[in-house]
Amino acid sequence: MPNARWWYPTITRTPYPPKALCDTPRDDRRALCRKARVTHRPEEWLSCCPEVRFVPYGIFVFRYIILTLLHCICCLLFTSMSHNIFYAMRSGKPNKALYFAKCYSGLVVPRSYYRHELQYLLSGIKDRYDYQEIVRRSDYYNKVSAPFSVSGVDKQERDRRWLYYTGRLDGFGRGTFHKAYYFDQHAVTRYFPGELRWNFCPGDVYYTPRVPTVVKSRLLEGDNSNAVLLKLDSLRHFMFVDDRLPFREKADRVVFRGKIRDSRLRKRFLQRFFGNPLCDCGVVGHDRDEFPQEWLRPKLTLQEHLQCKFIMAIEGNDVASNLKWVMSSNSVAVMPRPTCETWFMEGLLKPDYHYIEVRDDFSDLEEKVQYYIDHPEAAEEIIQHAHDYVEHFRDKERELLIGLRVMQRYFELSGQIK
Repeated sequence: MPNARWWYPTITRTPYPPKALCDTPRDDRRALCRKARVTHRPEEWLSCCPEVRFVPYGIFVFRYIILTLLHCICCLLFTSMSHNIFYAMRSGKPNKALYFAKCYSGLVVPRSYYRHELQYLLSGIKDRYDYQEIVRRSDYYNKVSAPFSVSGVDKQERDRRWLYYTGRLDGFGRGTFHKAYYFDQHAVTRYFPGELRWNFCPGDVYYTPRVPTVVKSRLLEGDNSNAVLLKLDSLRHFMFVDDRLPFREKADRVVFRGKIRDSRLRKRFLQRFFGNPLCDCGVVGHDRDEFPQEWLRPKLTLQEHLQCKFIMAIEGNDVASNLKWVMSSNSVAVMPRPTCETWFMEGLLKPDYHYIEVRDDFSDLEEKVQYYIDHPEAAEEIIQHAHDYVEHFRDKERELLIGLRVMQRYFELSGQIK
């Protein structure tokens, strides 16, 4: 008899099983099979149940893999999931599977290694050629000027779009909120002791916290110093494109695809320009808001967007998530003046210098677009200014150093480190 630890007992379906087994209820027979594996002594009862045989675990694992692959193939061929999967393969956006695989592999390195590297990294900032920019940007993200304290009571407050967390750094796990937020904050906070406490509000934040809190986005109006910005949800927000199609060779059209997501601006834009020959616009996917079904349009890949000279970057829950890759392209971003900002520092963007500004009611959209169609050199100047602005966010080492300096100051002002 082989070692039952690696074998699985099953009942052979013989046409005439022994009467003793037939008199045994089915659930009891299954329990008997489970007992054989747990006790590792199947020889004690095998003589009573000759129709029980042992099958290697590998067969069941192989069977499970085959059934899973067949299920996925059926989903690809016969369900609406196929459109989403094929779109993801050719959308031009970063591969989520590879991104998360890289993130999970980073968890293998112990936190003590990063803590040892912290002082070395911070002390070397002054010797860098871009020291002034690091200081300027880190001070912009963290505007807290007075000492404060973080509550010693752990708490979590949830909303549909965000989570407010107060607790230890190492208390915020992968399952606390969306994994993308966990890995982005972990890329910075792993350099600090896990027992340090903080206020953290991941998600689409459209309010200013009462106490200093680390957030992804903050309002531009009023005193927003309690909202400390960190580079979060970077997979979705911070992607750039390599656009080789010159502006003058693109179509004289305005393109927009997105969800409404309670955005009055997006709804107003669609109400005014859906069906306009100048605009290719529509809603993608399902949305909680009610809207005419004719607004539904198929998704467009990034390359399909980049065939147009003008791309709308309209705020949704907070910022327009496509603004970063649009400004890295040879198309021009068109949008009303932003009302909130992220790590991209949208509050520093200049109208008609980094993007084409239109009114909130979009009443001047056609006039402005037509002007830049007639004056392509003016549009190309905006594109160059946008490229220069985006260039500040491409250096990964500098981005990390700025994030470390932001959090270092946060923990210093909260009195947790010297």
